[in-house]
Amino acid sequence: MIYFYWTAGILLGAIWMSRVIDAASGMSKLPDIAGPEWDRVPANSPAPLVSIIVPARNEHECIAQTLTSLLEQDYENSEVIAVDDRSTDTTGAIMDRLANERNAVARLKVVHISALPPGWMGKAHAMWTGAQHSTGDWLLFTDGDINFRPDSLRRAIVYAEETRADHLVLFPTLIMHSVGERMMLAFFQILFVFGHRPWKVADPHARDHMGVGAFNLIRRRAYHAVGTYRSLRFEVLDDMKLGKVVKEGGFAQRVAFGKGLITLRWAKNAMGVVGNLTKNLFSVMQFRWPLALGACLATAFLNWMPFVGIFLAPGWSRVGYLVALVAIFLIYVGVSWHTPIPPFYFFLHPLATLLFIYTMVKSTTVTLWRRGVIWRGTFYPLDQLRRGRV
Repeated sequence: MIYFYWTAGILLGAIWMSRVIDAASGMSKLPDIAGPEWDRVPANSPAPLVSIIVPARNEHECIAQTLTSLLEQDYENSEVIAVDDRSTDTTGAIMDRLANERNAVARLKVVHISALPPGWMGKAHAMWTGAQHSTGDWLLFTDGDINFRPDSLRRAIVYAEETRADHLVLFPTLIMHSVGERMMLAFFQILFVFGHRPWKVADPHARDHMGVGAFNLIRRRAYHAVGTYRSLRFEVLDDMKLGKVVKEGGFAQRVAFGKGLITLRWAKNAMGVVGNLTKNLFSVMQFRWPLALGACLATAFLNWMPFVGIFLAPGWSRVGYLVALVAIFLIYVGVSWHTPIPPFYFFLHPLATLLFIYTMVKSTTVTLWRRGVIWRGTFYPLDQLRRGRV
């Protein structure tokens, strides 16, 4: 047994500390375009036209705020295409009302979708439809529950043009009101950085890619070169997979922070996070239950074992577990620099691990039981989801 404790401790310490070293050197390379150095106007005159595509289904609570914040951008050369994706509430009516108010008709186009064609996910089809009605040099795909600061689009275009990006991903600022939200979103961000390296996205020789549903800004020529959203028409993780096809297409991809530029409340309390992840977590495992099971076991080992081993391991074999715990705490410190989540949420890490594993099990079992996924009131069969993966 002593050999197990030594081996596991050394492995855990090495894994977590290597991630800390990699992230510490890499995350500092990502710019924050909310800084004063990016408070400029585009060098080109006239500034490029930006088409902002906003798909929404049953978003009556927040769609007015989102569209208003986009219409109030201080970047003048833009158009907003609001896509009502088969809403059964007042979302479409709110869009129409805004289009007739405040002289917004010239800048706000409203598209109503009444039926979903076969072979499409609803959101992918809504974004593709919106892009079909656009005329901009740049396309910004966003969500119907995002709030944009007035200077966010201008700063993004300045940065994208100056760095000659073809695709820019801007991390949103998450609004969190409960302990459960902070606990789960901190854990999710740690796993995200553990599995992805945002600082390597700009490296054309690295396979790392990125996409965020809140802010995917892409040049029109790149968008068409990768096959538009038609190539992602039955992909659950459409935002990340857009980043994947852009990177594989050889286009320049950039990732940036923008503290306070775009904000959203992604979930309400811990179980809200669980509910949001239930839809797509199994898709990350390629809809294969052995991979999901392996992910649960790996998650438990990596995240629970340091907390268990520090008490159970004998003698000096505890050193590896201590190194792992210090590394995890340092990652929480790093998370606190970019989010309003204090480092002491480290102590809730084991509980967050339990809820994440529960979410993975729930996502897997519910999808297999239903033989598909129900998303925004639409059922998508599992066999089609597997065939539609990119």
